[in-house]
Amino acid sequence: MTKAAEIEIASVSKVYGTTTAVHAISLKIPAGSYCCLLGPSGCGKTSTLRMIAGHESVSSGDILLGNKDVTDLPPAARGTAMMFQSYALFPHLDLVDNVAFSLKMKGVDKETRRAKALDMLKLMQLEPYANRRPAQLSGGQQQRVALARALITDPEALLLDEPLSALDPFLKIRMRAELKKLQTALGITFVHVTHSQEEAMALADLIVVMNDGRIEQAAPPRTVFERPATAFVARFMGDHNVISGRVTASTASDTLLSVPSGGDFWAPASDTPEGDLADIAIRTDRVRMGAAAEAGLGFTGTISNVEYRGSSVKLVATGAGIEEFTAILSDTMFFDRPVKVGEAIELSWNREDVIVLGRSH
Repeated sequence: MTKAAEIEIASVSKVYGTTTAVHAISLKIPAGSYCCLLGPSGCGKTSTLRMIAGHESVSSGDILLGNKDVTDLPPAARGTAMMFQSYALFPHLDLVDNVAFSLKMKGVDKETRRAKALDMLKLMQLEPYANRRPAQLSGGQQQRVALARALITDPEALLLDEPLSALDPFLKIRMRAELKKLQTALGITFVHVTHSQEEAMALADLIVVMNDGRIEQAAPPRTVFERPATAFVARFMGDHNVISGRVTASTASDTLLSVPSGGDFWAPASDTPEGDLADIAIRTDRVRMGAAAEAGLGFTGTISNVEYRGSSVKLVATGAGIEEFTAILSDTMFFDRPVKVGEAIELSWNREDVIVLGRSH
């Protein structure tokens, strides 16, 4: 296999007519890492992937693969391979010819390309099906054929556009494990577009959260989850309560955040000046039932929803100017003191569990 390449995106924009899909983003994807571009539909993640692949032109900025500027190169000359969402397999060709297709286009002789295609099918554990057509395969097998076809060119980076979206939930989880294993075995750079937080958390070394054509945060999964950079990231990753308000007091160690016509909440010191808007987050699994040890670290709310989830129970409450505040409690904690919709409840958290969020652009 060829070596992996670092991918560098330097102030890259994509403009369609009067619409800017990607706003001058800069990003370094380390060689040999698994990177997930994560975000809602229309956030610019697929446009970014297609610009790396060369399937979309760059409106401004540069794309470097290794030390090579590939901004204006055609896809075949970049050292990348793309795996499309639809797999795009040829229905009339058997698996060997499907996988060997790009080598045929490059003029590689029949014997050499078929031998290499068989090696790739072996890697994907599809050798017994070599003479079948795509229609005779399951979704997961078709996906592995598409992967084999992308990898036969020995790319330095594999680009995957929502590769798991067509699969059923159980197969998704199995294919996720296979993708990770494959990337580790090959050691090449993978860039994978997804709108699934769970998928990104399970696969990536580097998660790049995109919103409205901009990068909100690029960091390892644990950092994105434990220290979301902005309210958008905290909300999009889920499992975080975001409280928005105005800074009404600050000391060297603390900031007081006041929610419009609601409660006051303490947070660690931030550089937001008094009077300005600010956001804080508290993870849903760090919230407990019961009064706060000190003021500003909890509130009294009314239960609006209770969901039993087996090992945990999800409570949603409203109060103190907060429309929806979620607590995930262990089943034992909840059933020690069960509550119903409509009941008043005290919710609280520890000072160290309050995260100060940055503001989006």
